[in-house]
Amino acid sequence: MTVTTAGPVDDARARANALRLAVASALAGANASVVFATGAIVGSILAPDKAYATVPISLFVVGMALSTLPAGWIARRNGRRATFQLGSGLGVLGGLINALAVWRGDFWLYCLGTALCGGYAAVAQSYRFAAADTASDAFKPRAVSWVMAGGVAAGFVGPQLVQNTMNLWAPYLFAASYVGQAAVALLAMAVLSTVDIPPPAAADLRAGRPLRVIATTPRFLIAALCGVVSYALMNLVMTAAPLAMKMCGHDVSDSNLAIQWHIVAMYLPSFVTGRLISRWGAERIIVAGLALIALSSIVGLAGITVAHFWTGLILLGVGWNFGFIGASAMVLTTHRPEERNKVQSFNDFLVFGTMAVGSFSSGQVLVAWGWDWVNWITFPPLALAFAVLAAAALRRRAAPI
Repeated sequence: MTVTTAGPVDDARARANALRLAVASALAGANASVVFATGAIVGSILAPDKAYATVPISLFVVGMALSTLPAGWIARRNGRRATFQLGSGLGVLGGLINALAVWRGDFWLYCLGTALCGGYAAVAQSYRFAAADTASDAFKPRAVSWVMAGGVAAGFVGPQLVQNTMNLWAPYLFAASYVGQAAVALLAMAVLSTVDIPPPAAADLRAGRPLRVIATTPRFLIAALCGVVSYALMNLVMTAAPLAMKMCGHDVSDSNLAIQWHIVAMYLPSFVTGRLISRWGAERIIVAGLALIALSSIVGLAGITVAHFWTGLILLGVGWNFGFIGASAMVLTTHRPEERNKVQSFNDFLVFGTMAVGSFSSGQVLVAWGWDWVNWITFPPLALAFAVLAAAALRRRAAPI
C-alpha cells in the first residue's frame, strides 16, 4: 500500500525539518538517557523496598504510554508544534521535580518526576513521524532515519551529563544531573520553535477511516507487533542492566558508560537504516534487528563481566534500531495523510503500553530470579515476531498484504 503525503510534497522542507527534529531528538534522548542511567540506582536508594527499584523507570514508560493518545489529539487539532512545546515543558518540569525529590529523599515525588519525563519522551517519539509529513514516499524512510540519527548525540550528552554532575551536590547523588536534564529540555523548546510543519486542515478533522478499520489491517498489525517487540524487549533489558551491573559488583561509572554506548548503538545505524529500508524493504531490516536482539540476550547469558554487559547492550541497541525504525516505516504505509495523527499515536500507545508492563516486571524479575532470566524472557516474543513475519512473507507470494 502506497500512501501519499498530505498537501504539497516538499522534500526541501522535509529535509530542513528532519535536521531540526534530529537536534531536538538528540536533546530529548539525552533527557531520557539521564533517567535510564540513574533511575534504578536512585530508586534502589529511595524506595521502601529494593524490589521497587525500577518503578521510577517503569513510571517513565507509563508516562510515555499515557501521553501518546493525548499528544496525537493535540497535534491533530492544534498542529505538531503545539504538541512539541508542551512535551518539552513536561521535560523541564520533570527534571526539576527529580532534583527536588533527591534533595528531599522522596521516592514517590521522584516517581512523579520520571513520569513527567516520560510524557516528554512520548512527544519526542512523534518527531520521527512528523519529519515525513511533507516528504515524498521515496524520502519518508530516510526522513524517519535522519531524526532517529539525532539520538547518537544523546548517547554522549546524557551519560556524560550524569558522569560530570552526579556528585556535584554531594551527598545528593544525581541532583545536579536532573537540573541539567531540565536545562536540556528548555534548549529543545527553542529548537522546536523553528520547525516548519503545515497546520492541520479543518477538513482533515472529519476525514479518514475509523481507527478500528485501520488498526485491524494485517500490515498495521504486523508493524505494531514488531515495534512493540523491538521496543519492549530493549526497554526490559536496558532497565535492568545498570542495577544488574551494580549487583554484580561493577562500578557506577561502568554502568554509565554501558548505557552511553548502548544509546549510541541505538541511534548510530540510523545514518544508513533509511537507505537499507529503501533498498531491502522494511520487513528484512526488522528481521535483522530481531536477530540482533536475540544475539544480545545470548551474550547476556554467556557471562557477567563488564565486557559481556557492554557487548550485549551494544547489540541490543543496534537490534532495536533496525527493528523499531523498520516497524515505523511500515506504519507510514498503513494510513492516509488525514489519518496520520490518530494512527501514529495509537501505534505508539501500543508500543509504550506494552513497554510499561515489561518495565514493571523488569525489577521484579531481576531481584527475584536474577539477570539470566531477564535475558531468557526475550526469546518467546522474538519467536512470535519471527513467526508473524514469516507468515506474512508466505502470504505476499499469493497476494500483497
